[in-house]
Amino acid sequence: MPSDPSGTETAAQDKARRKRPGTDHVVRSLSLLLAMFATWMLLSGHFEPFLLTLGVMSCVLVVAIALRMDVVDHESFPIHLTTKALGYWIWLLKEIWLAAVDVTKRVLARDMPISPTLIDLDATQHSELGQVIYANSITLTPGTYTIRVYGNRLLVHALSRDGADSLAEGGMDRRVTALEAD
Repeated sequence: MPSDPSGTETAAQDKARRKRPGTDHVVRSLSLLLAMFATWMLLSGHFEPFLLTLGVMSCVLVVAIALRMDVVDHESFPIHLTTKALGYWIWLLKEIWLAAVDVTKRVLARDMPISPTLIDLDATQHSELGQVIYANSITLTPGTYTIRVYGNRLLVHALSRDGADSLAEGGMDRRVTALEAD
């Protein structure tokens, strides 16, 4: 239910509106619960009924606390990115591998052909989540590091001019923008 466009919605009406969970909120909460429990099972390695019960109870408690804090939203648990994220992660892992090989060659070369470069990049993402994914993807790639995100710009340090030019071409930016598109 949208809020009153005239801006006359009272605090009680706003609180009542937020109390009613929508379908999207329920799906996010259940997805969070399932993801947490799956992670708990993978990390614990114990499948005895008593320990499974404790695991379920702890996951339910954490989801309840997250709901009470009102932090279960499209940015804290972005299930809308799930289908596109697999392809993006595969591409990013390939880029990380290629960058790691490049950095290794540069470091092991006798003349060490590095040329540290700062570059200012445009971020075409439409949300803060998209910008964070873009900045973190740059930082995960060996030889590059996002120093600062300000507005729709990123300040990036690259180990070589080639790495900076590769980022300036915008391939990663386009992929992250496509990832966040609904």
